[in-house]
Amino acid sequence: MQLTAEQFKQIEGLLPRQRGNVRLGNLQVLNAILHVAANGCKWRALPERYGNWHTVYTRMMRWSKAGVLDRVFEQLQRQRLMQIRIE
Repeated sequence: MQLTAEQFKQIEGLLPRQRGNVRLGNLQVLNAILHVAANGCKWRALPERYGNWHTVYTRMMRWSKAGVLDRVFEQLQRQRLMQIRIE
């Protein structure tokens, strides 16, 4: 389960702006989060193609606490870009 660049454009405005010198783009981080959710893997087992697992985890926690992920997942489902079930 991954978002394409075209799909990402439809929800990009819901994510905080990236500032400074960031190594991982928001699309890459969001796809990493979706990978963990879809496969049930541990963060430390995140494939290297998604970047550093700790960076992804830290940004996920920040987005989660700020309600960003709720808005993103709601929009993905509303636009029927992806079926997401969070328990």
